[in-house]
Amino acid sequence: MSKRVPVNSKKRTITAAASSTQEPAGSVTAASDPAREAHQTASLDPAALQAAIASLSARIERLESALASRQPAASNLEAEKYWVLHRLQQGEESRERKGEIVYAGVATLPTGEQYLWQRHGSVAALLKSEWSGFDAVIAALGHPVRLRLLKLILGGKSSKAELEAAAEVGTSGQLYHHLKILQDAGWVRSLERGQYGVPGERVVPLLAILLAAAG
Repeated sequence: MSKRVPVNSKKRTITAAASSTQEPAGSVTAASDPAREAHQTASLDPAALQAAIASLSARIERLESALASRQPAASNLEAEKYWVLHRLQQGEESRERKGEIVYAGVATLPTGEQYLWQRHGSVAALLKSEWSGFDAVIAALGHPVRLRLLKLILGGKSSKAELEAAAEVGTSGQLYHHLKILQDAGWVRSLERGQYGVPGERVVPLLAILLAAAG
């Protein structure tokens, strides 16, 4: 005796089999895009990356060069302005000596004479030295008549008669008094035939003191 299978049962079996072959709910299958795959492959190529980096580096370098030509770096300008200080700060010897004081100059006088001078000393040595020995040298400059005499001598008026007429010091005795103080301090030297001059090794130091006094 044969057994009949219900129609509804067969339909359910087919439906179940069909549903087992479908994609799960919510899943998406990406379609293959040859153009996109080719782009991804090209973007990962080492040669292409290196070329892109080189191009960007060249553009940055051009921009930096253009900016530098328009606006010089402030640090470079400061280094040019204060080159003596930069040299002193970088020197190992200067650090060991607790710093250094330097003055120098190239001075061309109205007479045509030119003097070049440079002097430096350690701060440690200056602070340890006895300063009272400098008083006569400094005090000799502490009078307006003596400063006027020094300026006249540097300007070319070297004879006693010229100095007496131009300095307006009064009597010959007063002129001699001021010149004697300048001589004893080393700021003036008596030359031949009643002429006076500032020693060459004192020209730049004298001008440096005046510059320091001017602030």
